[in-house]
Amino acid sequence: MKIVRTAAALAVAFSFAAACSESESYTQETVVAPSPFHGIHGLTITADGRLLAGSVVGRALYEVNRDTGETSIVEGPPEGMADDVEQGPDGTIAWTAFLDGKVFARKLDGRLLTLAEGLPGMNSLAWTDDGRLFATQVFLGDALYELDPSGTNPPRKIMEGMGGLNGFDFGQDGKLYGPLWFKKQVVRVDVEAATIEVVATGFEVPAAVNFDSKGNLYAVDTAAGHVYRIDVASGEKTLISEVAPAIDNLALDADDNLYITNMADNAVIAIDTETGEARTIVSGALAVAGDIEMSDTGALYVADLFAARMADPATGDVTELGRVFASDIDYPLSVSVANGRIAFAALTAGAVHLFDEESGVSLGIHHGFTTPAEALAMSDGSVLVTEYTRGAIVRVDGDDWSNRTDIATGLSGPAMMKLGLDGSLYVGERTGGRISRLNPESGELTVIAQGLAEPEGFDIAPDGRIIVAEVGAKRISAIDMADGKTKVLKSGLPIGFEAPDGAPDLYIPTGVAVAANGDIYYSSDIDVAIYRLKKN
Repeated sequence: MKIVRTAAALAVAFSFAAACSESESYTQETVVAPSPFHGIHGLTITADGRLLAGSVVGRALYEVNRDTGETSIVEGPPEGMADDVEQGPDGTIAWTAFLDGKVFARKLDGRLLTLAEGLPGMNSLAWTDDGRLFATQVFLGDALYELDPSGTNPPRKIMEGMGGLNGFDFGQDGKLYGPLWFKKQVVRVDVEAATIEVVATGFEVPAAVNFDSKGNLYAVDTAAGHVYRIDVASGEKTLISEVAPAIDNLALDADDNLYITNMADNAVIAIDTETGEARTIVSGALAVAGDIEMSDTGALYVADLFAARMADPATGDVTELGRVFASDIDYPLSVSVANGRIAFAALTAGAVHLFDEESGVSLGIHHGFTTPAEALAMSDGSVLVTEYTRGAIVRVDGDDWSNRTDIATGLSGPAMMKLGLDGSLYVGERTGGRISRLNPESGELTVIAQGLAEPEGFDIAPDGRIIVAEVGAKRISAIDMADGKTKVLKSGLPIGFEAPDGAPDLYIPTGVAVAANGDIYYSSDIDVAIYRLKKN
């Protein structure tokens, strides 16, 4: 990599403080209202009737009022990360911190215990009636453990390689029933003998099961959006309700009322097990609110982690191109629109997914990238990809995705890219704190501005300035490309959600898009919302 620093860019470091003291007056408006969660996963009903639900990305455990949909945080970051949550017979609340590889427990006296650590992918939990606790690793591992509820003894591995034993429950026979995510089965596990029997088959992606008080087993299929009742003796499945795909978990209360969660809709839904009627208790228009991009037609695209979406800037209405499990969408976190193609990049899934801009038809998904932060379709048919943790920009042959060539390396957190009004290509380095002009043929970088506070999303305004989200300072600034001077436009913004240890610090990218009339749109990774800044 060769970096050229202009005199103006070098001067920015000295003039930065003075430049940031200047401001233009903007009024903030809500385009897409805030969502209650950052994705929603496991849930349980406590002995006293409280509904608790967990979020992995949001790193929080919530209580949801089943009548009003009002939400409140029970356990916040960092310990609150919860993929599943269950209450034990003594009232202890335990939950799995999926990314952190831990299991936490909150005792009735308020003590917080760590029951397991160093086990990435800790996913599902279940208690026995006599207070034994079992948990599994899924996706980042594949094993079943028994945990010591006192936190004194280390986890005891029972078995491994089952096939993704996800949300499970103990039956009246003392056996553990649960879905094998990767084998499309519901199985019965003898935790003493470490044996598995198949109970039911024919699912697309079974995610979780639970028993009611009468011994009826209910299961959810995340890909199909189906809720089933299963006869554990015959394996016969009865479809009782159908909702949108991306169901994650389910729970029943003492009166056998059934509740499910939906990741893509940030929803908790009550299911009538007799009629199949689905009543949404709480939901959000967006699930996570990652990067955004505005097309030449004024459409606002959103990389929403659990779905690829579009928001209408005028009305705030949200539609989608696809969602996880229902299509080959794979956890998109950034989006670009260029040369007739929409490119979504999946930072954690290592994937790039292209759509045709005019038709919205998928052009295919491609994996094998190292933390791809942004993908940009070029006029020659190639695709440029920033690989964040590797510090590289890769050119991909659009006709042969296995043909990948580094055009720049040694960058410091290369994140978002943008094609300028004149066709020039710009790239931001989040940890490097700079935005540069990139020659895609030589890989040469010419610094436009440096000394920025963790720049993420940016766009080129009609007046030629770069509008950038400096998440490290929670502000949006404008950069004059002629002299590199930076001016704060709006500060104190709800951006810069803190990443957990071990995750890329980009985590949930803040997106910026500038409309033809100069309005500035940005995504809030804290509020899970999209806002507009209008100049006064």
